[in-house]
Amino acid sequence: MTTAAYDIIHKYVPTFSRRHAGRIVKDTTEFMSIDYGDVIKLGTRHFLVTKNLTERRFGLEDPKYWVKRCKELETGQPKILKLEFYEKFDVQLGTIRSTCFRSPQKESRILKLVHGDMRYMQGETIHDTAGNKVRILDIIYGTELDIALDRIDLDHDSYFHTLFPEFLVHYLGIVRAIEHLHEYGEQHGDIRRDHVLIESETKAWRWIDFDYAYEQRQNPFALDIFGLGSIFLLLVGQREMTTTTLATVPPERAVTINSDDMALAMPNRVANLQKIYPYIPRCINDVCMHFSSGNTVFYSSVSELVSDLLTCFHSLPLCNSIQKRYKQL
Repeated sequence: MTTAAYDIIHKYVPTFSRRHAGRIVKDTTEFMSIDYGDVIKLGTRHFLVTKNLTERRFGLEDPKYWVKRCKELETGQPKILKLEFYEKFDVQLGTIRSTCFRSPQKESRILKLVHGDMRYMQGETIHDTAGNKVRILDIIYGTELDIALDRIDLDHDSYFHTLFPEFLVHYLGIVRAIEHLHEYGEQHGDIRRDHVLIESETKAWRWIDFDYAYEQRQNPFALDIFGLGSIFLLLVGQREMTTTTLATVPPERAVTINSDDMALAMPNRVANLQKIYPYIPRCINDVCMHFSSGNTVFYSSVSELVSDLLTCFHSLPLCNSIQKRYKQL
């Protein structure tokens, strides 16, 4: 059931144009039809839709019509509303095959589980009149991890010996956050560099987007672990080192790279970064190599990854000053 939305909008936003006012929507099933100027009503709360959000994929921006940027009229606060949307597809990493699917129910569980824990995005779930699970999310003002790395104007040597130790501390924090989810039997489901936001005000690294799940009988957390590995390779290398960017590497180093040195999850990406940057300590490179095609023993749990990262952190002489600030690690 829908009605004109202008009266409720005008009550809270008197300057809003009547021409752009849409409908009051109580059933969000047909999310493709919900657009700018519509008001989503959930219980006694009203959310003015201002735009559809987009997602970066392979350098392009794809609209996410089930994710709406809104203004909660009663409070004036900006919010993100994620509406029910389902999809399913198969993925393969080496010999690991999984079926991935989108699960609003699972994201709702995680939002409840991590309530008040600022390592994760925060929000709540309210049902619309059709029983759809609408997730109401607080907006995190910050920068995606990969964009933050791209903005660093340093050569790799300078980056690794000045910024990387502190980044390792932050990385440990987000890995432990995933470990916490796994302890409760929950997967993140879509671990990617752009799903880590560095909050502008606090500089905290925070996870977003929990609505993907996957079926994997051998190890239900395998894809999360490989996702963490992909982020670690990015942090160690500062940027992706691929078969294309090897052209920028001194020929005597590039020529030593073989198929075993490449990442299992992304065969065009170098995992054995010590061959490119010889000053990378062995303990760091050993973690990188756990995600390589030539490796035969992979991490079976995030706890194993945490243990190796702690060993690396405490063995880095470059981290002495940082270690004093992070004695709890």
